[in-house]
Amino acid sequence: MTHEELFSHIQAKSSYLCVGLDTDINRLPGHLLKEKDPVFAFNKQIIDATIDYAVAYKPNLAFYESRGAAGWESLARTMEYLPQEVFTIADAKRGDIGNTSRQYAITFFEQFNFDAVTLSPYMGHDTVAPFLAYPDKWAVLLALTSNPSNSDFEQLPVYDNSDFFNIVPYRLYEMVIRKSLNWPGSERLMYVVGATEAKALKRIRNLAPDNFLLVPGVGAQGGSLEEVSANGMNKQCGLLVNASRSIIYAGEGEDFADAATREAARLRDLMAGYLDKYIA
Repeated sequence: MTHEELFSHIQAKSSYLCVGLDTDINRLPGHLLKEKDPVFAFNKQIIDATIDYAVAYKPNLAFYESRGAAGWESLARTMEYLPQEVFTIADAKRGDIGNTSRQYAITFFEQFNFDAVTLSPYMGHDTVAPFLAYPDKWAVLLALTSNPSNSDFEQLPVYDNSDFFNIVPYRLYEMVIRKSLNWPGSERLMYVVGATEAKALKRIRNLAPDNFLLVPGVGAQGGSLEEVSANGMNKQCGLLVNASRSIIYAGEGEDFADAATREAARLRDLMAGYLDKYIA
């Protein structure tokens, strides 16, 4: 999917909502456990319940890989069921090089036909290049995440020594963004920025004015959609805001899909207002 196609979908739905399919079999409503594939049965109903409000879906690979072959089958069925017009992100957080990285790219882009995959960039360009070699596919780099210990590495001070007479201090996550924007295909880079780091979004948007940002942490983690939108939106929206647990586990009984619809619609309505405010 191209940048223009993604923005077109955002405009059509007045939404930049990404639904995270972090489907934990231990949290599924009991009536689904009798299904042959309860994870897919749950995902199918969540997709049906939210498709009018979401432009993207993000399966978290950990919840599928942990179930072995059955989990991979659930993932494959989920990907086959998702409409082609939605943007799909494999939340895999891979980070290797060489042949290994190429095999990961084949897995997610050829076998499962995802539009994007999340990557750890800390082994450098070699990690990301095999993914950017695919036209119209995207690499989503971890930049500033929402976990409390992001200060262990992501926020460490580093210096850009490229100009000896003008040594500038940055945070490590800022250097990741600055360096990666010089790579071939960088227009198809997205960056993960946690919603709980909304105050840093303005700085990140200045570093990457045209790139999309994938923003988790709105909902169960308490991030502010208003702050994210005000600080992170650009002229083509430039945001995919992910909500997982707050949508897919909005209800716990047989009416869980109805609860998911209500929460997705609530977020979409807020997003429509912010799109009008900051873009129109």
